[in-house]
Amino acid sequence: MTLVELIVAFTIMLILTTMAVPLARSKVRAERERLLRESLSEMRSAIDKYHDLNMAGYFGPIKEGTDGYPESLDMLVEGVKVNNAQGTKMRFLRRVPRDPFTGKTEWGMRSDQDDTKSQSWGGQNVFDVYTKSSDKGSDGTPYTEW
Repeated sequence: MTLVELIVAFTIMLILTTMAVPLARSKVRAERERLLRESLSEMRSAIDKYHDLNMAGYFGPIKEGTDGYPESLDMLVEGVKVNNAQGTKMRFLRRVPRDPFTGKTEWGMRSDQDDTKSQSWGGQNVFDVYTKSSDKGSDGTPYTEW
């Protein structure tokens, strides 16, 4: 009798486990997608804020070829000298966020001269960022298009 009870208990545990694993995977994926959206939003708003202030003349004359956008993401972290007597630096990001899918702080970048679907960076400026992950989201769109 004890062996039969043990087999039934293990069978029930096996069924519950096989049901729980896909649910856990979808939860982890949803959390990564949420973190990706937050990271992209944070970096894009920092790029836009830099562009707006640069176009308003806060950092002096606009560097040729950049169209007022930052030259790199590191520039947003290190800070840019404000065109005033104190020479203070204005920072836009505390750090470059970690990509939740690749686990690295390396992001794909596009300049405003690049094609919107381009996977290569022209190097002129940073107009947009995207993940380097080749996976697709839960809605079927590639993460690189988010």
